[in-house]
Amino acid sequence: MWAGRETPAPYVRVSTREDADRLVADVMETMAQLEKVLEVETAHLRVGRIRDGLAQQERKGELSGAYMLGLEAVKANAVALARFAPAALERLKEAHARFGRAVETNQVVLATARAVSESLVKGVAEEMNRSARPQGYGPAAAAPARPGAGQALLVSREM
Repeated sequence: MWAGRETPAPYVRVSTREDADRLVADVMETMAQLEKVLEVETAHLRVGRIRDGLAQQERKGELSGAYMLGLEAVKANAVALARFAPAALERLKEAHARFGRAVETNQVVLATARAVSESLVKGVAEEMNRSARPQGYGPAAAAPARPGAGQALLVSREM
């Protein structure tokens, strides 16, 4: 991920223009890959394909970790980056702002999907409880349901 380096990103020491350009390019490449994963996830979740949307969670985690390491390296080398590659640093800041908007959109879609899922489960549970309660008056409805005697709800993750 870090242009063939074996040293973890936060320990990269920028001492030349080439080092600065390489660090910025690596961070921007990681950010671009992560943004693509987020866009795919967001697109799937928007249309209700939860399984497809969450299929790349492992890749998303790897890229997120690499991106955070890259940001740590940028912070650790901020003075050197500003000295050796101010234009590249400015491009990185702009790309980071665009990336932040993509992350925000993804978070809104994830929160919506979570809320819809919770609402569906709550609705199913309420409907199951309603059908278990007596409906009306008369001998069949005289005995109230025993408290705590609800039926278990089985949810299958297979679609």
